Amino acid sequence: MIEQFRQRVMPPIPAAIADQFAILRARRVETQSPVMYLMLLATTPTAAMAGAADLHWAVKYGMPALLAVLCVLGLIENRMTRARPMSPRRAQLIVKKTASVSGWVGVMCSSWAVINWFAAAPGNHASFAMIIAMGSLGTAYCLSAIRFAAILNLIIGVVPISALMLTSGRPAEIAAATSLVLATLILIRFILQGHAMLIDLLQLQDQTRDLAHTDPLTGLANRRALDTRIEALLAKGPSAPPFRLALLDLDGFKPVNDRYGHATGDRLLCAVAQRLREAIGDGGLVVRQGGDEFAVLIPPQSPLADVPLADRLLIALVRPHVIEGATIRVGASVGIAHYPDDGSSAEALFGHADRALYRAKNENRGQRSLRDPLEPDEILRA
Repeated sequence: MIEQFRQRVMPPIPAAIADQFAILRARRVETQSPVMYLMLLATTPTAAMAGAADLHWAVKYGMPALLAVLCVLGLIENRMTRARPMSPRRAQLIVKKTASVSGWVGVMCSSWAVINWFAAAPGNHASFAMIIAMGSLGTAYCLSAIRFAAILNLIIGVVPISALMLTSGRPAEIAAATSLVLATLILIRFILQGHAMLIDLLQLQDQTRDLAHTDPLTGLANRRALDTRIEALLAKGPSAPPFRLALLDLDGFKPVNDRYGHATGDRLLCAVAQRLREAIGDGGLVVRQGGDEFAVLIPPQSPLADVPLADRLLIALVRPHVIEGATIRVGASVGIAHYPDDGSSAEALFGHADRALYRAKNENRGQRSLRDPLEPDEILRA
C-alpha cells in the first residue's frame, strides 16, 4: 500500500526519456544554484547576528560561517564546471551530489534554528522560524527540478521548527506555524505538478521526434533519421569505426502501380518494408527514403557486420508477394558504400552508393553493385 502511494505521488521516470530528463534537471540546477547560493550567502551575516547571546560561538557564528563557505565554494564550482558538455552520466552525478549536499546543509541549518529556539527568549522565537522557513522555501524553489531534493529540504527545514511552534502553547506561534505548513504543502504540490508537466513535455517531444523520423506509410525510419544516425557515427571523426550504407531501389514497381493502382502499390511497399525489416532485424537501420527507394545502415559492431549485405537484402525479396489475391513479383538493385573506404562524409558515401546502385540497374536489374570484400564480384545476379 505504501509503495502504491509512493508510485502515485512520485511516479518513476519513463525509461524512454530518462537521459533527457536527467540532463534537463542538471541544467536547471546549474542555472538556479547560483541564485540559491547568493540567497543563502546574504542570509548568513544577519543569521549570525540574530543568534541567541548565550550560545557557544561554534553554533552562533560557526554554523553561519560554514554555510557561507559552502555557498562560496558552490559558486566557484558552478562557474568552473558550467561550460562542460552535459552527458546523461554527468547529469546523474550532478543530481545525486546536489540532493546529498543540500540535504546535509538543510540538517545543519535546521539544527541551528532549533538550538537557537531553545536558547532564546520566547519573544525572539519568531525570528528563527522566519529565517529557516524562508531559507527552506527559497532552497526548495531553486531545487524544484530535483523533486526529491526539494521536498527533502522542505521537510528538514520546516517540520522541526513548525512542530516547536505548534506545541508552544502561544496562539501567535501556532497560527504562524499553521500558515507555514500550509504554504509548504502548496509548494510541494507545485513541485510535483511541475515535475509531472516536465515529464509530459519530454514525452511529447519524444513522440514528435519519432514522428519526424518515421515514414508514415511503412513505419520504417525516414531519410531524416538516416542522416541523423550517419552524422552521429561521423561525429567521432577519423577514429569512427567502419560501417556500411546500402541503397536499394525496387525493379518493376511502376508497372504494379499502373496495373493494380496506388493502393496496391502502397501495400506492396509495406510488404517490402516488412521483408527488409525481418532480414536486418536488430542488426541495422532500415529506411524508406521515398517512393520505391530504401536504405539500410549497418553500424559498427553489428551482428551483420560480416554478412554479405546485398545478397541478404535481395534474397529477402525473391518470394512473390500476395496482395489482395494478386501474386506480385518485384526485384531490386542494391548499391553499397563503406566508411571510410568509399568516403569520409555522408555526401560522399551516398554518392558512391548511388553510383553503384544505378550501375547495377543499368547493367541488369535485380543485381548488386558494390565494393565489398565480403562480396568480391563487382556485378552478380541476385
